[in-house]
Amino acid sequence: MVRLSGLGLLTLAETLIGRRPLARRASLANFKDGAGAAIDQGLLLYFPAPHSFTGEDVLELQGHGGPIVLQLLLNRCLELGARLAEPGEFTRRAFLNDKLDLAQAEAVADLIEAATAQAARSALRSMSGEFSRAVDGLVERLIELRMLVEATLDFPEEEVAVVSDAAPRLRQLRTDLETLRARARQGSLLRNGLHVVLAGPPNVGKSSLLNRLAGEDRAIVTAIAGTTRDAVRETIQIEGIPLHIIDTAGLRETEDALEKLGIERSWREIERADIVLQLVDAGVGMSAADEAVAAQLPAGVERILVYNKCDLAGLKGARNIADGRVHLSLSAKSGEGIELLHDELLRVAGWAGHGEDAILARSRHLEALAEAEGHLARASEEVLRLELCAEELRLAQEALAAITGKFTADELLGEIFSRFCIGK
Repeated sequence: MVRLSGLGLLTLAETLIGRRPLARRASLANFKDGAGAAIDQGLLLYFPAPHSFTGEDVLELQGHGGPIVLQLLLNRCLELGARLAEPGEFTRRAFLNDKLDLAQAEAVADLIEAATAQAARSALRSMSGEFSRAVDGLVERLIELRMLVEATLDFPEEEVAVVSDAAPRLRQLRTDLETLRARARQGSLLRNGLHVVLAGPPNVGKSSLLNRLAGEDRAIVTAIAGTTRDAVRETIQIEGIPLHIIDTAGLRETEDALEKLGIERSWREIERADIVLQLVDAGVGMSAADEAVAAQLPAGVERILVYNKCDLAGLKGARNIADGRVHLSLSAKSGEGIELLHDELLRVAGWAGHGEDAILARSRHLEALAEAEGHLARASEEVLRLELCAEELRLAQEALAAITGKFTADELLGEIFSRFCIGK
């Protein structure tokens, strides 16, 4: 399909098909080149402004889909005065013409890029305006509270009544904002997933665990130490959350140049991880080599100690906590205890429930919600000093309004829409 948006499309359509198209009605047409010969036969749809996706006149030409034929049709449209769209330009025009707010516009890209069915459903909810309505509801209540507080600054004799009224309103606002943040954090997990790195010395079963989690043989498994020389990546889903599992080279001292390079890359992957699964042989227990690996793991990264090969050690799959750290016993070969690992990964991720009310939030949305929450917390502390309280409420409103684009710098708009694909 070739889609056009802008001025003068009726004239372009008449030249292209030899007649004036009817509004919002699909019609069969011959698309003609400059000499009047048919390029293709297909459907033409014309949507006059403002009742279109972009809010401008929109023309859609649906051909047979061959790349050569569609390229000829596109070239003919360019000859008639059209130009190629920039990345995200259709959605940007919809935003600028008030057909979508910024959160809805971003949801268009999120829907296209959704890696799971759960993420796609969440993106569709945001695109339909569910996230925006929740944010706008908070903004409206903030405006009411600001009006109350700022009016009191002009009529100080009412101050006592206002203070007693503002405090419970602020508490409820903060509660509702935290609920929205929790939904947004769940959506962020659906959108981005988690990076899970398998770490440990050679032959503890890292590649076997990757294969078990992936449900197929993705990594080579042998008894030869050092088989895995580079990171092997696989994305799986648990309850709709994408988990990017990375199998790394066995961590040990070695003189092999290639293996040493793989181990250096393993440590780089560990530094970037959201979760590190440190694998230990259940039949041997925590060895000196394992202790050395544990000592080098970065402090800020969540880690789970996994005792693999529990079946060979005569143990059952189990979960316990020791030294403030979660310990899991499982068997990558037999599958014993794998469900415990699934549950633990979801727990560490902060996943709650089935995610049907999750909002597919981006980093900037989470930052704006956190900023607004901080301002509301400070406003609660300043209810006896209404000038400071009023300023914190104003800043909270601006932070929330930036999510939907009510207060958005042009530089941010350029950054957001430049990441869209061509034609959207």
